[in-house]
Amino acid sequence: MALKMVKGSIDRMFDKNLQDLVRGIRNHKEDEAKYISQCIDEIKQELKQDNIAVKANAVCKLTYLQMLGYDISWAAFNIIEVMSASKFTFKRVGYLAASQCFHEGTDVIMLTTNQIRKDLSSPSQYDTGVALTGLSCFVTPDLARDLANDIMTLMSHTKPYIRKKAVLIMYKVFLKYPESLRPAFPRLKEKLEDPDPGVQSAAVNVICELARRNPKNYLSLAPLFFKLMTSSTNNWVLIKIIKLFGALTPLEPRLGKKLIEPLTNLIHSTSAMSLLYECVNTVIAGEPVWLSSFQLCVQKLRILIEDSDQNLKYLGLLAMSKILKTHPKSVQSHKDLILQCLDDKDESIRLRALDLLYGMVSKKNLMEIVKKLMTHVDKAEGTTYRDELLTKIIDICSQSNYQHITNFEWYISILVELTRLEGTRHGHLIAAQMLDVAIRVKAIRKFAVSQMSSLLDSAHLVASSTQRNGICEVLYAAAWICGEFSEHLQGPQQTLEAMLRPKVTTLPGHIQAVYVQNVVKLYASILQQKEQAADTEGAQEVTQLLVERLPQFVQSADLEVQERASCILQLVKHVQKLQAKGVPVAEEVSALFAGELNPVAPKAQKKVPVPEGLDLDAWINEPPSDSESEDEKPKAIFHEEEPRHTRRRQPEEDEEELARRREARKQEQANNPFYIKSSPSPQKASSDMMGFLVSLTCGHPCSPTGMPMSDQYVKLEEQRRHRQRLEKDKKRKKKEKGKRRHSSLPTESDEDIAPAQRVDIITEEMPENALPSDEDDKDPNDPYRALDIDLDKPLADSEKLPVQKHRNAETVKSPEKEGVPGVEKKSKKPKKKEKKPKEREREKKDKKGEDLDFWLSTTPPPAAAPVPAPSTEGLAASIVTPPKGECEVLKGEEPQDEEDHMDHDQERKSSRHKKKKHRKEKEERPRDKKKAKRKQVVQLENGAPAEEEEEEEEPIPPMSSYCLLAENPYIKVTYDVQASLQKDSQVTVSIILENQSSSFLKNMELNVLDSLNTKMARPEGSSVHDGVPVPFQLPPGVSNEAQFVFTIQSIVMAQKLKGTLSFIAKDDEGATHEKLDFRLHFSCSSYLITTPCYSDAFAKLLESGDLSMNSIKVDGISISFQNLLAKICFYHHFSVVERVDSCASMYSRSIQGHHVCLLVKKGESSVSVDGKCSDATLLSSLLEEMKTTLSQC
Repeated sequence: MALKMVKGSIDRMFDKNLQDLVRGIRNHKEDEAKYISQCIDEIKQELKQDNIAVKANAVCKLTYLQMLGYDISWAAFNIIEVMSASKFTFKRVGYLAASQCFHEGTDVIMLTTNQIRKDLSSPSQYDTGVALTGLSCFVTPDLARDLANDIMTLMSHTKPYIRKKAVLIMYKVFLKYPESLRPAFPRLKEKLEDPDPGVQSAAVNVICELARRNPKNYLSLAPLFFKLMTSSTNNWVLIKIIKLFGALTPLEPRLGKKLIEPLTNLIHSTSAMSLLYECVNTVIAGEPVWLSSFQLCVQKLRILIEDSDQNLKYLGLLAMSKILKTHPKSVQSHKDLILQCLDDKDESIRLRALDLLYGMVSKKNLMEIVKKLMTHVDKAEGTTYRDELLTKIIDICSQSNYQHITNFEWYISILVELTRLEGTRHGHLIAAQMLDVAIRVKAIRKFAVSQMSSLLDSAHLVASSTQRNGICEVLYAAAWICGEFSEHLQGPQQTLEAMLRPKVTTLPGHIQAVYVQNVVKLYASILQQKEQAADTEGAQEVTQLLVERLPQFVQSADLEVQERASCILQLVKHVQKLQAKGVPVAEEVSALFAGELNPVAPKAQKKVPVPEGLDLDAWINEPPSDSESEDEKPKAIFHEEEPRHTRRRQPEEDEEELARRREARKQEQANNPFYIKSSPSPQKASSDMMGFLVSLTCGHPCSPTGMPMSDQYVKLEEQRRHRQRLEKDKKRKKKEKGKRRHSSLPTESDEDIAPAQRVDIITEEMPENALPSDEDDKDPNDPYRALDIDLDKPLADSEKLPVQKHRNAETVKSPEKEGVPGVEKKSKKPKKKEKKPKEREREKKDKKGEDLDFWLSTTPPPAAAPVPAPSTEGLAASIVTPPKGECEVLKGEEPQDEEDHMDHDQERKSSRHKKKKHRKEKEERPRDKKKAKRKQVVQLENGAPAEEEEEEEEPIPPMSSYCLLAENPYIKVTYDVQASLQKDSQVTVSIILENQSSSFLKNMELNVLDSLNTKMARPEGSSVHDGVPVPFQLPPGVSNEAQFVFTIQSIVMAQKLKGTLSFIAKDDEGATHEKLDFRLHFSCSSYLITTPCYSDAFAKLLESGDLSMNSIKVDGISISFQNLLAKICFYHHFSVVERVDSCASMYSRSIQGHHVCLLVKKGESSVSVDGKCSDATLLSSLLEEMKTTLSQC
């Protein structure tokens, strides 16, 4: 044994630790992957060893490698082994690794349930804390369901450290297991008044996070949070509470009146800018009643924005953007300050100011703001900020369907100016706006086409740098607009030649494809003009131009360009043949592009209604059967196959055939509901354009001076508005005549500004009978949707957590213990009991409504003597009108109300296991329908236990492995024996010492007499008779834990050792030397280690034939099989291998390597346990201990 221990210590000396691993990785920069691969191989060898210290070291290194991106899921089982270590330093490593690599898809995560439950019930707060912290990272729905009760119990722990962690992890449990929210909410609500500020802060955090998505369910907590807000001095708690009130105020307008005074005081007095910011946010949320506080908030925010601190300036701009949504005029008065922020050195400040400008825009100031932004575009440094400026200019102008634009020619000129930017990646945005405006605004098409043709003429300037920026995307829009609305072109042939330049082939493929497609549209328009002018030679020249230039597109590397160019080239050649014969073809070619394209709504396809009788999931044709052999030729599904013939060249059709086909195509289009018809007004109808169009002076097509400047439109727009104001003033003077006028002109609102031209904006098309789809934007996988639960409803029995179910089951059984008279007593008043639950539920809702309404009401309470119950109901009725028919229920309810209050108090007392008479009174209360039926069955059959077995499976009761060791008036000692995984044949005894007196206990020393088999580990140099000092002192009322190590030679028999605890008790009168004798019991179960085992390994172990067999049977078992297995696993350290109905196989391993296998079977009222073990004596001792445990069930 000693040689083995020495060998293990020497091996650990040469093992690499985490520091060695990190140092080695840094030293192997060139072959890092190879070095890490070698390290992983070494770690795999270390994980195969039995020494838990070596395993913990290996898992620690794996955790670091996981942070570098390496997969360690293969070591999940080893991580669980380290998690089960008794030493805290090893356990912490295991939980850290689990928190990093475990997830819902981890196969072995189900094996951690019992281990986590054991750690949660550990007397060491650090074991419990690390289990809670780790569980929060990898909690799954199954773990949340199984451990919700244990975590909720920890919310009432004596240590604030544990209570705080338990409260916080409940938030994760609620997300994974929403059914636990209602049972746990009362206890979570209690933690809001916890004496420890950390626990209180944690409860506030959890409730605020829950209320952030579903605030209406937490409206009843408003009085409690208001009390916390007015009494707390913790800024972070105040911030959370004020955030919650910001979400609650829109739901309850009366709440705003309550909050005006405390929030105003906080805004005036607080020096914490974070708290000030949240106060402003809450004022913004409650704006209907806080108009008086709005100006105060805006003034405070202006001070923040003017501050030199960049963080405060950013916060001020952020809050100002929220005010902008509800009170734009309050922010627009600070436009000068926002525009100054555009010159700030900090890019984040500039970006936030840009967001503000988006909401500050109106018809009056749009051109001014955009002009300011355009100057910033020219001098902006860095492509990121310049791209953001470009995006913001487009967003500002296009918001709300272009409602702020009064002159679209100005907007088109702005877009054209933006095309001069080099290096931008938002060319597609400019292109999209050009297309959108040209399609939607009919009146602007002529001007847009002229500008786009100028862009196409200067395309070589843009194409020179196309490969390094995305501005060439505007050519996509320019080509499409010039082709689609070619009738507005003044020089179509010049534009056609520009689109067929060889330089165009350097553009991206999708742009070339649009060029090729719109070349045909231009060609059709030119042909029509030439034929109307009887210019046959000109038409043939245009056709010849296409025949010569299109082959360069046919040779394109892009397949789309190739296909379009090939088809169009053949079409043009065919037209050329017809032209040679003197046949007019312009009308035929133009018919290819007849009709008008309108914009389609983004969600149009989703909203197409499904016709009645159409089943989209049904097969169109019967699917081929699986029985058909692969050799058979597949049948034609959609049509009968015909023998293929070589395609013969069709003769050229005459005009009559073409006319017949054209008529058939038009008829098909007319009958097609999905074909977008043209509007009744023809495309070529003249539109009313502005009278002051700026004529373009295009000297050289490459010259940028040919493009109009937006500044010209700004001046023209100012002149136009000035003329409008003068005309309005003249009209007003005629109406007023002799009335006295003010010295200043009245302010001009956005509604007073008329657009420069009548703009007809085409709306997006939707299908007929479109279905409403308001749920499109909601995420179906949102976890908060399941937490939208009404927390004010009384808790039903089916919703209660296991412990509550367990107690209710006991109260149901108690009448049988008392005898039949108890049942007869219940059956005397069945009507009252059937009515009572509904009345109690209604009264609870009314009471909560009364509390909130009374707190929110501004009417002071009547200053009178104690108010009886009916008058209280009358007060509630004066505040909130009760539902119809409720008044009849409330009449004559005084005695029942009194009885219900008694029941409510008795329910709380019975939950704490107090006084039997309260339990009897509680039994008289009605249950839900399921329990009422069960009681009737019990009454009919005189309480036969067979019917009681129909109850739901009992929950797992709370268990503790600590037993009382000894006790006297000074001190109480409890202990637990745990097997040591670090070394064979060692156990660790954890002893909790609790000072029960008013004296100060010090110089404590524990001594246990050694036996031949068991020896206590003592400090070096100590004799066998010396005790081991306890490393702490105990003030009055304090408890602490100490651990002692014992070495065991043989573990096959249980044994008891005598021991003494000596200490000095010091109080005001003096000090006395005291001692406490005890007997330390080492059971055989304490030598077992909970070890998971797979079913195949378990079967091989049973088939080996090396195990001895024994069995026991215990009668009088009343608990459920689930609880029975839980007790065996917890008290005797077994793990369940497999369970089938009322039969389960279990496995455990001793510290000396003995295998123990069990087969547990439960009958009606008995349990049989068949065991196999490599040591017959050990098995016999274990079964005896197990028999003692089961006999107490």
